[in-house]
Amino acid sequence: MKRLFLSSIDNKEKIIIFYIDSKNNVTQRYVRVISMNDDSVIAYCLWRKKIRTFKLENILSAGPIRKKVGA
Repeated sequence: MKRLFLSSIDNKEKIIIFYIDSKNNVTQRYVRVISMNDDSVIAYCLWRKKIRTFKLENILSAGPIRKKVGA
């Protein structure tokens, strides 16, 4: 996961994360990572349209955003 976050920082790529919020709800977020440290990721959340801090321990999974192929 760390490599994906670093790639998002370097290439300004958007990624998707699945995250457990403070109320134990699993949320799906589309983000662009700005920076990270040992405990958290600071990212621009496309859903909230704000810079948010995500605890690494609460990120369940992360991956690249797949581009849709139309018919």
